[in-house]
Amino acid sequence: MPTFSLTRTVPLPLDEAWRRVTEWPRHARAVPLTRIRVLTPGPTGVGTRFTARSGIGPLAFDDTMEVILWRPPVGGEGGLCRLEKRGRVILGWARIEVRPGPGGGSRVVWREELRVRFLPRAFDAVVTRTARTVFGRGLNRLLGRA
Repeated sequence: MPTFSLTRTVPLPLDEAWRRVTEWPRHARAVPLTRIRVLTPGPTGVGTRFTARSGIGPLAFDDTMEVILWRPPVGGEGGLCRLEKRGRVILGWARIEVRPGPGGGSRVVWREELRVRFLPRAFDAVVTRTARTVFGRGLNRLLGRA
């Protein structure tokens, strides 16, 4: 399965960087042609499920995710969230880590393993390049770097 990693350093406090990358509905504003629907009541924690619907009309697909690890930043220590992707088309996981960065800012590390069901492994390099571009732009927008 294609795996990629993105790292961003921003002049945001840990709590704010964490809020921006784990407030799931915000992702819809950061990723074009995507809507987010949270399926479980808040606040976010282990067991929270949500669906990102991306695309237009019959070309749209759902990326259903569940939070399986939820450790927000506390007392200057970084935070960690792990999602499992359980959709009909998109499978894999995402690991979002927010840790102290230079000068009181934050470093965000987003690692993801992404598999598109029924797509042959020969397309892994294309999936990885496309995902790095789309997720990179989305992460920049979420963190106010766009």
